[in-house]
Amino acid sequence: MRIPNRGRPGGSVYVDAYNCLCGDAIASSMGAMDGRGTRRMTGPDRERLSPCVCSTLRMVSRAVTQLYDDILRPSGLRVTQFSILGAIARLDDANLRQLAHTLAIDQTTLTRSLKLLERNGAIDRVPHPDGRIKAMTLTSKGRKALEAARPLWARAQDRVLRELGTTAWADAQRRLAHLLGVAVKKRRRIRGQSRVRPRRARRGSL
Repeated sequence: MRIPNRGRPGGSVYVDAYNCLCGDAIASSMGAMDGRGTRRMTGPDRERLSPCVCSTLRMVSRAVTQLYDDILRPSGLRVTQFSILGAIARLDDANLRQLAHTLAIDQTTLTRSLKLLERNGAIDRVPHPDGRIKAMTLTSKGRKALEAARPLWARAQDRVLRELGTTAWADAQRRLAHLLGVAVKKRRRIRGQSRVRPRRARRGSL
Protein backbone atom coordinates (compact mmCIF):
# COMPACT_ATOMS: atom_id res chain seq x y z
CA MET A 1 0.00 0.00 0.00
CA ARG A 2 1.28 3.49 -0.76
CA ILE A 3 1.92 5.33 2.46
CA PRO A 4 0.80 8.99 2.20
CA ASN A 5 3.41 11.41 3.50
CA ARG A 6 3.26 14.53 1.40
CA GLY A 7 3.26 17.12 4.13
CA ARG A 8 -0.33 16.43 5.11
CA PRO A 9 -1.25 16.56 8.81
CA GLY A 10 -0.84 13.14 10.30
CA GLY A 11 0.83 11.75 7.19
CA SER A 12 3.85 10.63 9.19
CA VAL A 13 1.58 8.43 11.33
CA TYR A 14 1.08 6.06 8.42
CA VAL A 15 4.80 6.03 7.63
CA ASP A 16 5.73 5.35 11.25
CA ALA A 17 3.24 2.48 11.45
CA TYR A 18 4.46 1.02 8.16
CA ASN A 19 8.15 1.26 9.12
CA CYS A 20 7.47 -0.21 12.55
CA LEU A 21 5.58 -3.17 11.08
CA CYS A 22 8.30 -3.79 8.51
CA GLY A 23 10.92 -3.63 11.25
CA ASP A 24 8.98 -6.12 13.37
CA ALA A 25 8.61 -8.47 10.42
CA ILE A 26 12.33 -8.37 9.64
CA ALA A 27 13.35 -8.73 13.28
CA SER A 28 10.96 -11.62 13.71
CA SER A 29 12.32 -13.41 10.64
CA MET A 30 15.93 -12.91 11.66
CA GLY A 31 15.31 -13.69 15.31
CA ALA A 32 13.62 -16.94 14.42
CA MET A 33 16.91 -18.30 13.09
CA ASP A 34 20.16 -19.28 14.75
CA GLY A 35 23.57 -17.89 13.81
CA ARG A 36 23.65 -19.94 10.61
CA GLY A 37 20.27 -18.59 9.55
CA THR A 38 18.73 -22.00 9.11
CA ARG A 39 17.15 -23.26 12.33
CA ARG A 40 14.12 -21.66 13.94
CA MET A 41 14.12 -20.93 17.65
CA THR A 42 11.69 -22.64 19.94
CA GLY A 43 10.56 -22.22 23.53
CA PRO A 44 10.87 -18.96 25.48
CA ASP A 45 13.21 -17.33 22.93
CA ARG A 46 10.59 -17.64 20.23
CA GLU A 47 7.91 -16.15 22.49
CA ARG A 48 10.19 -13.28 23.44
CA LEU A 49 10.93 -12.38 19.81
CA SER A 50 7.41 -12.81 18.48
CA PRO A 51 5.67 -9.44 17.79
CA CYS A 52 2.66 -8.83 20.03
CA VAL A 53 -0.53 -9.67 18.14
CA CYS A 54 -2.53 -7.07 20.07
CA SER A 55 0.00 -4.27 19.50
CA THR A 56 0.25 -5.04 15.79
CA LEU A 57 -3.52 -5.06 15.29
CA ARG A 58 -3.93 -1.82 17.25
CA MET A 59 -1.15 -0.19 15.24
CA VAL A 60 -2.78 -1.13 11.94
CA SER A 61 -6.19 -0.07 13.24
CA ARG A 62 -4.94 3.37 14.29
CA ALA A 63 -3.21 4.03 10.98
CA VAL A 64 -6.17 2.88 8.87
CA THR A 65 -8.60 4.83 11.07
CA GLN A 66 -6.59 8.01 10.58
CA LEU A 67 -6.47 7.41 6.83
CA TYR A 68 -10.28 7.21 6.70
CA ASP A 69 -10.60 10.20 9.06
CA ASP A 70 -8.38 12.31 6.79
CA ILE A 71 -10.50 11.54 3.74
CA LEU A 72 -13.80 11.98 5.62
CA ARG A 73 -12.75 15.31 7.17
CA PRO A 74 -14.68 17.53 4.67
CA SER A 75 -17.93 15.88 5.85
CA GLY A 76 -17.27 16.81 9.48
CA LEU A 77 -17.46 13.15 10.52
CA ARG A 78 -14.89 10.68 11.76
CA VAL A 79 -15.09 7.11 10.51
CA THR A 80 -16.42 5.90 13.88
CA GLN A 81 -19.19 8.51 13.74
CA PHE A 82 -19.91 7.55 10.13
CA SER A 83 -20.26 3.90 11.17
CA ILE A 84 -22.61 4.80 14.03
CA LEU A 85 -24.83 6.98 11.84
CA GLY A 86 -24.90 4.28 9.17
CA ALA A 87 -25.94 1.65 11.71
CA ILE A 88 -28.72 3.89 13.08
CA ALA A 89 -29.92 4.54 9.52
CA ARG A 90 -30.07 0.80 8.80
CA LEU A 91 -31.86 0.01 12.05
CA ASP A 92 -34.13 3.08 11.79
CA ASP A 93 -34.57 3.45 15.57
CA ALA A 94 -31.59 1.94 17.38
CA ASN A 95 -30.87 1.49 21.07
CA LEU A 96 -27.54 1.37 22.82
CA ARG A 97 -27.43 -2.42 23.10
CA GLN A 98 -28.24 -2.92 19.40
CA LEU A 99 -25.54 -0.50 18.33
CA ALA A 100 -22.94 -2.00 20.68
CA HIS A 101 -23.67 -5.47 19.28
CA THR A 102 -23.78 -4.34 15.63
CA LEU A 103 -20.58 -2.29 15.78
CA ALA A 104 -18.73 -4.41 18.39
CA ILE A 105 -18.04 -1.29 20.48
CA ASP A 106 -18.11 -1.28 24.26
CA GLN A 107 -21.02 0.72 25.63
CA THR A 108 -18.84 3.25 27.47
CA THR A 109 -17.02 4.27 24.27
CA LEU A 110 -20.25 4.18 22.28
CA THR A 111 -22.05 6.39 24.81
CA ARG A 112 -19.36 9.08 24.47
CA SER A 113 -19.71 9.11 20.69
CA LEU A 114 -23.51 9.19 20.88
CA LYS A 115 -23.45 12.15 23.27
CA LEU A 116 -21.22 14.07 20.86
CA LEU A 117 -23.47 13.25 17.89
CA GLU A 118 -26.54 14.26 19.89
CA ARG A 119 -24.91 17.52 20.98
CA ASN A 120 -24.07 18.29 17.33
CA GLY A 121 -27.68 17.65 16.33
CA ALA A 122 -26.99 14.57 14.19
CA ILE A 123 -29.15 12.20 16.27
CA ASP A 124 -32.10 12.58 18.61
CA ARG A 125 -33.67 10.51 21.37
CA VAL A 126 -36.96 8.79 20.59
CA PRO A 127 -39.52 7.26 22.98
CA HIS A 128 -39.18 3.54 23.71
CA PRO A 129 -41.77 1.25 25.35
CA ASP A 130 -39.15 0.38 27.95
CA GLY A 131 -38.23 3.68 29.57
CA ARG A 132 -34.86 2.29 30.66
CA ILE A 133 -33.75 1.84 27.05
CA LYS A 134 -32.10 4.74 25.21
CA ALA A 135 -33.25 4.77 21.58
CA MET A 136 -31.86 7.08 18.90
CA THR A 137 -32.80 8.13 15.40
CA LEU A 138 -31.16 10.32 12.77
CA THR A 139 -32.17 13.95 12.48
CA SER A 140 -32.31 15.72 9.12
CA LYS A 141 -28.85 17.11 9.91
CA GLY A 142 -27.57 13.62 10.62
CA ARG A 143 -28.98 12.24 7.37
CA LYS A 144 -27.36 15.07 5.39
CA ALA A 145 -24.01 14.48 7.10
CA LEU A 146 -24.23 10.76 6.36
CA GLU A 147 -25.05 11.36 2.69
CA ALA A 148 -22.19 13.85 2.37
CA ALA A 149 -19.79 11.33 3.92
CA ARG A 150 -20.79 8.31 1.82
CA PRO A 151 -18.80 9.22 -1.35
CA LEU A 152 -15.79 10.19 0.79
CA TRP A 153 -15.97 6.87 2.62
CA ALA A 154 -16.22 5.09 -0.75
CA ARG A 155 -13.08 6.92 -1.86
CA ALA A 156 -11.18 5.76 1.24
CA GLN A 157 -12.48 2.22 0.83
CA ASP A 158 -11.51 2.15 -2.84
CA ARG A 159 -8.03 3.46 -2.10
CA VAL A 160 -7.35 0.72 0.45
CA LEU A 161 -8.89 -2.10 -1.60
CA ARG A 162 -7.15 -0.99 -4.78
CA GLU A 163 -3.76 -1.29 -3.10
CA LEU A 164 -4.53 -4.35 -1.00
CA GLY A 165 -6.67 -6.23 -3.51
CA THR A 166 -10.20 -7.49 -2.97
CA THR A 167 -9.11 -11.13 -2.85
CA ALA A 168 -6.43 -10.40 -0.25
CA TRP A 169 -8.95 -8.40 1.81
CA ALA A 170 -11.53 -11.19 1.64
CA ASP A 171 -8.89 -13.61 2.94
CA ALA A 172 -7.84 -11.16 5.64
CA GLN A 173 -11.47 -10.70 6.65
CA ARG A 174 -11.91 -14.45 7.12
CA ARG A 175 -8.76 -14.66 9.21
CA LEU A 176 -9.72 -11.63 11.31
CA ALA A 177 -13.23 -13.02 11.84
CA HIS A 178 -11.66 -16.25 13.10
CA LEU A 179 -9.32 -14.31 15.38
CA LEU A 180 -12.27 -12.29 16.70
CA GLY A 181 -14.18 -15.47 17.47
CA VAL A 182 -11.20 -16.96 19.28
CA ALA A 183 -10.64 -13.80 21.33
CA VAL A 184 -14.31 -13.52 22.33
CA LYS A 185 -14.51 -17.19 23.25
CA LYS A 186 -11.32 -17.10 25.32
CA ARG A 187 -12.38 -13.89 27.06
CA ARG A 188 -15.74 -15.36 28.04
CA ARG A 189 -13.99 -18.44 29.39
CA ILE A 190 -11.52 -16.37 31.41
CA ARG A 191 -14.27 -14.14 32.79
CA GLY A 192 -16.34 -17.21 33.66
CA GLN A 193 -13.43 -18.77 35.54
CA SER A 194 -12.76 -15.57 37.46
CA ARG A 195 -16.35 -15.54 38.71
CA VAL A 196 -16.09 -19.05 40.14
CA ARG A 197 -14.92 -18.75 43.72
CA PRO A 198 -12.65 -21.50 45.00
CA ARG A 199 -14.31 -23.80 47.51
CA ARG A 200 -13.10 -23.67 51.06
CA ALA A 201 -11.04 -26.64 52.09
CA ARG A 202 -12.71 -28.93 54.60
CA ARG A 203 -11.26 -29.20 58.05
CA GLY A 204 -8.68 -31.92 58.32
CA SER A 205 -8.07 -32.02 54.60
CA LEU A 206 -4.90 -30.92 52.84
